[in-house]
Amino acid sequence: MNLKSMSIDKLVDLRGRIDAVLGSKVAEERRSLESELAKLSRVEMAGGRSKAAFGRGVRGKVAPKYRNPENPSETWAGRGLKPRWLAAALRAGKKLDDFKIGGVGKDSAPKPVKRKVRAKRK
Repeated sequence: MNLKSMSIDKLVDLRGRIDAVLGSKVAEERRSLESELAKLSRVEMAGGRSKAAFGRGVRGKVAPKYRNPENPSETWAGRGLKPRWLAAALRAGKKLDDFKIGGVGKDSAPKPVKRKVRAKRK
């Protein structure tokens, strides 16, 4: 096929046919990949693996420990990055204890959990 000798109309027609064939092949490949993914998902669920097995969701939700006095709906549990409002207040000279939610602090720390110790085998 000599593309340089073809007219513009024939080239546009060829391009349209190529786009159609390419689109159908891409759609077919996508369908086959999605069906493989669905099979893998079913196998994974049957095997008992969950999100926790991949390192997500291991930690549960935690009650907030700090609250923004200017906007009480903004809270922080003390995990992850400090929120912008808290970082700005700390830079301005305030202390982290200024934002503690009542009942959460050193004085009211939860009692340590006693764990059962297994007897050593001989």
